[in-house]
Amino acid sequence: MSACDNAEEHALAQAILSAAEQGDVEAQALLGQILLDGRGITRDEALAFTWFGIAARQGHAMARNMLGRCHEHGWGCPVDLPAAARCYRLAADQGLDWGLYNLANLLATGRGVAQDYAQAYALYRRAAEMGHAKSMNLVGRYLHEGVLGEPEPQEALEWFRRSAEGGDFRGQFSYALRLLEQGRLDMARGWLERALEGGNLNFLRASRGRLLALPQADALRDLVLAYHRRAAELGDGDDQARYQALLEDGRS
Repeated sequence: MSACDNAEEHALAQAILSAAEQGDVEAQALLGQILLDGRGITRDEALAFTWFGIAARQGHAMARNMLGRCHEHGWGCPVDLPAAARCYRLAADQGLDWGLYNLANLLATGRGVAQDYAQAYALYRRAAEMGHAKSMNLVGRYLHEGVLGEPEPQEALEWFRRSAEGGDFRGQFSYALRLLEQGRLDMARGWLERALEGGNLNFLRASRGRLLALPQADALRDLVLAYHRRAAELGDGDDQARYQALLEDGRS
């Protein structure tokens, strides 16, 4: 980033700070986000938590969602999963897609709330129908795996496609796996490449092994290597060792 870009970000952050201090609720929520990200301002999780709380108490849906994220992950506060669930529920009740999704995640895993797959699915479905790409992938997974009843592979495939086209890297990977099952290798390859571009470390660690175990692993060896290599770049010594072992196996 150039010095000019830094100066512009700093000036914008100061304007947001000024508006937040004058009581602008949108600016208060945005200030929390830039403090959390360290964009144009010194990163400060505790202060981000404070500003999210100020905006949340005024009914700002995204601030309520982000306050939940802070409680869930311990950003500027101790981890408190029941508090996170309460914040997400308030945001979900306001119809915020991210609130619906995050509350569904807690319900699906039983963190901070009683585990409830049916309620989780209902929330994912609501968010998905609003265009939330990550929720679309989860709807597809529930339908594909038959979590609540008989598997519905055709409907699941449609949700995976929509998630992939909506830009979710997990949805892109899910859709690619279904395409591989249909023998559509070239099309699947394209989605695997896009998932690799956007995927984070946790995703890469989970997906590299799945690729390696596929019947088409030999035909996708360049991508199998690419997933391992990217995980090695982002990860730790274990990730680097896995990549090196795969390279050496290919030479034997």
